[in-house]
Amino acid sequence: MSDPMTPAQWRAALKAEGVRFTEHDGWTTSGRDAATGKVFGPVHGVLNHHTAGSNSLRAVAVDGAPSLPAPLAHTFLPKSGIAVLVSCHRANHAGLAAANVIAALTAEKTLPKQDKSSTVDGNDCLYGVETENLGNGTDTYTRAQYDAWVRWNAAICRHHAWGAGSVAGHLETSVEGKIDPKGPVEGYGTRGRFVFSMGQLRADVAERLKHPASWSPPTTTTPPPAPKPTTEERLSALETTVTAQGKRIAALESK
Repeated sequence: MSDPMTPAQWRAALKAEGVRFTEHDGWTTSGRDAATGKVFGPVHGVLNHHTAGSNSLRAVAVDGAPSLPAPLAHTFLPKSGIAVLVSCHRANHAGLAAANVIAALTAEKTLPKQDKSSTVDGNDCLYGVETENLGNGTDTYTRAQYDAWVRWNAAICRHHAWGAGSVAGHLETSVEGKIDPKGPVEGYGTRGRFVFSMGQLRADVAERLKHPASWSPPTTTTPPPAPKPTTEERLSALETTVTAQGKRIAALESK
Protein backbone atom coordinates (compact mmCIF):
# COMPACT_ATOMS: atom_id res chain seq x y z
CA MET A 1 0.00 0.00 0.00
CA SER A 2 1.61 3.22 -1.19
CA ASP A 3 0.90 6.67 -2.55
CA PRO A 4 0.72 6.77 -6.37
CA MET A 5 3.85 7.81 -8.23
CA THR A 6 4.20 11.46 -9.21
CA PRO A 7 5.16 12.42 -12.79
CA ALA A 8 8.76 12.99 -11.69
CA GLN A 9 8.84 9.59 -10.00
CA TRP A 10 7.41 7.90 -13.10
CA ARG A 11 10.11 9.43 -15.28
CA ALA A 12 12.91 8.57 -12.88
CA ALA A 13 11.78 4.98 -12.28
CA LEU A 14 11.28 4.16 -15.97
CA LYS A 15 14.52 5.81 -17.02
CA ALA A 16 16.51 3.94 -14.37
CA GLU A 17 14.94 0.62 -15.45
CA GLY A 18 15.81 1.20 -19.09
CA VAL A 19 12.26 1.75 -20.37
CA ARG A 20 12.17 3.97 -23.42
CA PHE A 21 9.10 6.20 -23.22
CA THR A 22 7.30 9.24 -24.55
CA GLU A 23 4.69 11.40 -22.85
CA HIS A 24 1.20 11.89 -24.23
CA ASP A 25 0.01 15.50 -24.11
CA GLY A 26 -1.68 16.22 -20.80
CA TRP A 27 -0.76 12.93 -19.16
CA THR A 28 0.15 14.62 -15.86
CA THR A 29 -3.40 15.96 -15.46
CA SER A 30 -5.48 13.36 -17.32
CA GLY A 31 -7.50 11.10 -15.05
CA ARG A 32 -10.90 10.12 -13.70
CA ASP A 33 -10.50 11.50 -10.18
CA ALA A 34 -12.61 14.63 -10.60
CA ALA A 35 -15.26 12.96 -12.77
CA THR A 36 -15.83 10.10 -10.31
CA GLY A 37 -15.15 11.93 -7.07
CA LYS A 38 -12.68 9.17 -6.21
CA VAL A 39 -9.00 9.79 -5.59
CA PHE A 40 -6.49 7.35 -7.07
CA GLY A 41 -4.63 5.52 -4.32
CA PRO A 42 -3.34 4.20 -2.13
CA VAL A 43 -2.01 1.71 -4.67
CA HIS A 44 -1.66 -2.02 -4.01
CA GLY A 45 -0.30 -3.48 -7.24
CA VAL A 46 0.12 -3.51 -11.00
CA LEU A 47 -2.46 -4.81 -13.49
CA ASN A 48 -1.54 -5.98 -17.00
CA HIS A 49 -3.80 -5.97 -20.06
CA HIS A 50 -3.76 -6.44 -23.82
CA THR A 51 -5.57 -3.88 -25.97
CA ALA A 52 -7.53 -6.38 -28.12
CA GLY A 53 -6.82 -4.01 -31.00
CA SER A 54 -4.09 -2.30 -32.99
CA ASN A 55 -2.99 1.35 -33.17
CA SER A 56 -4.85 1.82 -29.89
CA LEU A 57 -3.10 4.83 -28.41
CA ARG A 58 -5.89 7.27 -29.19
CA ALA A 59 -8.50 4.92 -27.73
CA VAL A 60 -6.48 4.44 -24.55
CA ALA A 61 -5.53 8.10 -24.10
CA VAL A 62 -8.39 10.10 -25.63
CA ASP A 63 -11.43 8.32 -27.04
CA GLY A 64 -11.95 5.57 -24.51
CA ALA A 65 -14.39 2.75 -25.19
CA PRO A 66 -18.21 2.61 -25.30
CA SER A 67 -19.47 3.73 -21.88
CA LEU A 68 -15.88 3.85 -20.64
CA PRO A 69 -14.18 7.27 -20.81
CA ALA A 70 -10.42 7.62 -21.24
CA PRO A 71 -7.80 7.27 -19.92
CA LEU A 72 -8.00 3.47 -20.09
CA ALA A 73 -4.57 2.89 -18.53
CA HIS A 74 -1.57 4.66 -17.08
CA THR A 75 0.68 3.49 -19.89
CA PHE A 76 0.21 2.29 -23.46
CA LEU A 77 2.86 -0.14 -24.74
CA PRO A 78 2.98 -0.55 -28.55
CA LYS A 79 4.84 -3.14 -30.62
CA SER A 80 7.88 -0.84 -30.80
CA GLY A 81 8.46 -1.26 -27.08
CA ILE A 82 8.50 2.53 -26.59
CA ALA A 83 5.99 3.12 -23.79
CA VAL A 84 3.62 6.09 -23.85
CA LEU A 85 2.71 7.67 -20.51
CA VAL A 86 -1.03 8.33 -20.61
CA SER A 87 -1.99 9.22 -17.03
CA CYS A 88 -0.68 9.25 -13.47
CA HIS A 89 -4.14 9.53 -11.92
CA ARG A 90 -7.24 7.32 -11.77
CA ALA A 91 -7.76 5.37 -15.01
CA ASN A 92 -10.56 3.12 -16.30
CA HIS A 93 -8.75 -0.16 -16.74
CA ALA A 94 -9.39 -2.60 -13.91
CA GLY A 95 -13.15 -2.54 -13.30
CA LEU A 96 -14.56 -4.79 -10.62
CA ALA A 97 -11.89 -6.91 -8.96
CA ALA A 98 -12.36 -9.78 -6.53
CA ALA A 99 -11.61 -8.55 -3.02
CA ASN A 100 -9.86 -11.81 -2.09
CA VAL A 101 -7.46 -11.43 -5.04
CA ILE A 102 -6.68 -7.81 -4.17
CA ALA A 103 -5.95 -8.85 -0.58
CA ALA A 104 -3.57 -11.56 -1.81
CA LEU A 105 -1.93 -9.15 -4.24
CA THR A 106 -1.37 -6.62 -1.47
CA ALA A 107 0.16 -9.32 0.74
CA GLU A 108 2.13 -10.74 -2.23
CA LYS A 109 0.66 -14.19 -1.73
CA THR A 110 -0.36 -16.71 -4.39
CA LEU A 111 -3.43 -15.31 -6.13
CA PRO A 112 -6.57 -17.33 -5.40
CA LYS A 113 -9.49 -18.03 -7.72
CA GLN A 114 -11.75 -15.00 -7.82
CA ASP A 115 -14.53 -14.94 -5.22
CA LYS A 116 -17.24 -13.00 -7.03
CA SER A 117 -19.30 -12.44 -3.91
CA SER A 118 -17.09 -9.56 -2.71
CA THR A 119 -15.57 -6.98 -5.06
CA VAL A 120 -13.67 -3.72 -5.03
CA ASP A 121 -13.09 -1.13 -7.75
CA GLY A 122 -9.65 -1.97 -9.07
CA ASN A 123 -9.37 1.48 -10.64
CA ASP A 124 -8.95 2.90 -7.13
CA CYS A 125 -5.81 1.00 -6.29
CA LEU A 126 -4.07 -0.57 -9.31
CA TYR A 127 -1.67 0.79 -11.90
CA GLY A 128 -2.56 -0.38 -15.40
CA VAL A 129 -0.71 -0.95 -18.68
CA GLU A 130 -2.41 -1.65 -22.02
CA THR A 131 -0.01 -3.68 -24.15
CA GLU A 132 -0.85 -3.66 -27.84
CA ASN A 133 -2.02 -7.06 -29.06
CA LEU A 134 -5.14 -8.32 -30.83
CA GLY A 135 -5.64 -10.94 -28.14
CA ASN A 136 -6.60 -13.54 -30.75
CA GLY A 137 -3.95 -16.04 -29.67
CA THR A 138 -1.85 -15.58 -32.81
CA ASP A 139 -0.86 -11.90 -32.76
CA THR A 140 2.68 -11.83 -31.37
CA TYR A 141 4.20 -9.55 -28.74
CA THR A 142 7.53 -8.36 -30.11
CA ARG A 143 10.81 -9.00 -28.31
CA ALA A 144 11.25 -5.25 -27.68
CA GLN A 145 7.69 -4.98 -26.42
CA TYR A 146 7.99 -7.83 -23.92
CA ASP A 147 11.35 -6.58 -22.67
CA ALA A 148 9.81 -3.15 -22.02
CA TRP A 149 6.80 -4.83 -20.40
CA VAL A 150 9.02 -6.63 -17.88
CA ARG A 151 11.00 -3.46 -17.20
CA TRP A 152 7.83 -1.35 -16.77
CA ASN A 153 6.43 -3.70 -14.14
CA ALA A 154 9.80 -3.93 -12.41
CA ALA A 155 10.20 -0.15 -12.37
CA ILE A 156 6.96 0.29 -10.43
CA CYS A 157 7.73 -2.58 -8.07
CA ARG A 158 11.25 -1.30 -7.43
CA HIS A 159 9.98 2.23 -6.72
CA HIS A 160 7.51 0.95 -4.11
CA ALA A 161 9.85 -1.76 -2.75
CA TRP A 162 7.35 -4.38 -3.90
CA GLY A 163 8.17 -7.84 -5.16
CA ALA A 164 6.87 -9.53 -8.30
CA GLY A 165 3.97 -10.81 -6.21
CA SER A 166 2.41 -7.36 -6.65
CA VAL A 167 2.02 -8.01 -10.40
CA ALA A 168 -1.26 -9.38 -11.76
CA GLY A 169 -3.14 -9.86 -15.01
CA HIS A 170 -6.70 -8.72 -15.67
CA LEU A 171 -7.78 -12.35 -16.05
CA GLU A 172 -6.63 -12.96 -12.46
CA THR A 173 -8.55 -10.10 -10.81
CA SER A 174 -11.67 -9.63 -12.92
CA VAL A 175 -15.07 -10.99 -11.89
CA GLU A 176 -16.37 -10.19 -15.37
CA GLY A 177 -14.62 -12.95 -17.30
CA LYS A 178 -11.70 -10.96 -18.73
CA ILE A 179 -9.09 -13.07 -20.55
CA ASP A 180 -6.20 -10.64 -20.92
CA PRO A 181 -3.32 -10.65 -21.34
CA LYS A 182 -2.64 -13.58 -23.67
CA GLY A 183 -0.75 -14.44 -26.85
CA PRO A 184 2.63 -15.64 -28.15
CA VAL A 185 5.85 -13.73 -27.46
CA GLU A 186 8.66 -13.41 -30.02
CA GLY A 187 11.32 -13.98 -27.37
CA TYR A 188 13.09 -12.56 -24.35
CA GLY A 189 16.74 -12.67 -23.33
CA THR A 190 18.11 -16.03 -24.45
CA ARG A 191 14.59 -17.47 -24.68
CA GLY A 192 13.01 -18.03 -28.08
CA ARG A 193 9.32 -17.89 -28.90
CA PHE A 194 7.00 -18.77 -26.01
CA VAL A 195 3.38 -18.38 -24.94
CA PHE A 196 2.68 -15.49 -22.58
CA SER A 197 1.60 -16.32 -19.05
CA MET A 198 1.37 -14.24 -15.93
CA GLY A 199 3.51 -16.78 -14.11
CA GLN A 200 6.31 -16.25 -16.63
CA LEU A 201 5.95 -12.46 -16.51
CA ARG A 202 6.18 -12.50 -12.72
CA ALA A 203 9.24 -14.77 -12.91
CA ASP A 204 10.92 -12.37 -15.35
CA VAL A 205 10.07 -9.38 -13.17
CA ALA A 206 11.38 -11.21 -10.11
CA GLU A 207 14.65 -11.93 -11.92
CA ARG A 208 15.03 -8.24 -12.85
CA LEU A 209 14.46 -7.21 -9.25
CA LYS A 210 17.41 -9.37 -8.15
CA HIS A 211 19.70 -7.06 -10.14
CA PRO A 212 20.32 -3.30 -10.28
CA ALA A 213 17.80 -1.34 -12.33
CA SER A 214 20.45 -0.88 -15.03
CA TRP A 215 20.71 -4.67 -15.60
CA SER A 216 19.82 -6.24 -18.93
CA PRO A 217 19.22 -9.95 -19.44
CA PRO A 218 21.83 -11.81 -21.50
CA THR A 219 20.87 -12.24 -25.14
CA THR A 220 23.27 -15.05 -26.10
CA THR A 221 23.64 -18.44 -24.54
CA THR A 222 26.95 -19.02 -22.73
CA PRO A 223 28.49 -22.25 -24.07
CA PRO A 224 28.66 -24.97 -21.43
CA PRO A 225 32.12 -25.75 -19.99
CA ALA A 226 34.05 -28.55 -21.64
CA PRO A 227 33.43 -31.85 -19.87
CA LYS A 228 36.19 -33.05 -17.55
CA PRO A 229 38.16 -36.04 -18.88
CA THR A 230 37.43 -39.40 -17.32
CA THR A 231 40.07 -41.33 -15.34
CA GLU A 232 40.60 -43.66 -18.30
CA GLU A 233 41.09 -40.71 -20.64
CA ARG A 234 43.60 -39.11 -18.25
CA LEU A 235 45.59 -42.38 -17.90
CA SER A 236 45.56 -42.87 -21.67
CA ALA A 237 46.87 -39.34 -22.20
CA LEU A 238 49.57 -39.88 -19.56
CA GLU A 239 50.60 -43.16 -21.20
CA THR A 240 50.83 -41.43 -24.58
CA THR A 241 53.01 -38.69 -23.08
CA VAL A 242 55.33 -41.16 -21.33
CA THR A 243 55.69 -43.25 -24.49
CA ALA A 244 56.53 -40.17 -26.53
CA GLN A 245 59.12 -39.05 -23.98
CA GLY A 246 60.66 -42.55 -23.96
CA LYS A 247 61.03 -42.48 -27.71
CA ARG A 248 62.71 -39.06 -27.58
CA ILE A 249 65.18 -40.26 -24.89
CA ALA A 250 65.97 -43.40 -26.88
CA ALA A 251 66.60 -41.35 -29.99
CA LEU A 252 69.00 -39.08 -28.12
CA GLU A 253 70.89 -42.02 -26.60
CA SER A 254 71.37 -43.66 -30.00
CA LYS A 255 73.23 -40.65 -31.39
